[in-house]
Amino acid sequence: MSKPFVIEAIMLAIYGELMAPSQPVEYLIPASTIYELDEFIQSPEPIMPLAGDDQYVRKVMQEMSKFFSDPFNRKRLEKGLIAPWSKVPFTFPNGVTLTIVNGEDNAMWGEIFDPVETQLLLTSIRFEVPMITDQPDFQDRILEYVVPVQFYDVEDFEFALEQGISLKELQEP
Repeated sequence: MSKPFVIEAIMLAIYGELMAPSQPVEYLIPASTIYELDEFIQSPEPIMPLAGDDQYVRKVMQEMSKFFSDPFNRKRLEKGLIAPWSKVPFTFPNGVTLTIVNGEDNAMWGEIFDPVETQLLLTSIRFEVPMITDQPDFQDRILEYVVPVQFYDVEDFEFALEQGISLKELQEP
């Protein structure tokens, strides 16, 4: 059985090790983060601090974008993501499943979280699945506004995958 996590698409490009987990994993990815890959690829702003790393991450993002733009995969997404909260899985032989989710952005938190952050949070809440992030300011705001989601920093991914902390354990006094 694979362990589920909510994540944005760009993080899979930046942290390639997430695509080679030690056990089966399912990543729930809001569709909006798939569509923003092209924006990141075209952006003149550096994604990574080192030029070589930046070029490599952009190449991986282009490959991801190309995969989801493939006519067969694009058609699967178009047909499968019609209803709110619908999901379309893509299974890979290495034990990774990318499940694209048609998340609903209801501007629940207004200016506190941007639309992508809101979709990540709502997807995590909707499916009761922990989130993986690398953004300390986002993590701080989740804690500050007591958003009812479980999250792990990307640095703690192996712990989350192998052991983790269950939602029940977090809720116990």
